[in-house]
Amino acid sequence: VMGLTIRHVGERFQRSNETISWYFCKILFILSSSPFYSTYVKMPGADDIQPKIRGDKRFWPYFKDVIGALDGSHIHAAPASEDRAVYRNRK
Repeated sequence: VMGLTIRHVGERFQRSNETISWYFCKILFILSSSPFYSTYVKMPGADDIQPKIRGDKRFWPYFKDVIGALDGSHIHAAPASEDRAVYRNRK
């Protein structure tokens, strides 16, 4: 279950909010611990940037120093209602 609140996840799995929160923190700790993180998480290098972005003079000056989601991944974001117009049509 992704993108839901603790309350919704608790309802879905018929568990208390405290239990859902406890397991969430436990999983978060495991995923961010050294053995798992260092084995499975790899930061993108210069070779991981898509050629379409690297080769286009319109995009590359703005993205050359950016570290992060240049690999085509999508990060779900939900800004506050008063800030939504600022972020509309941004990728």
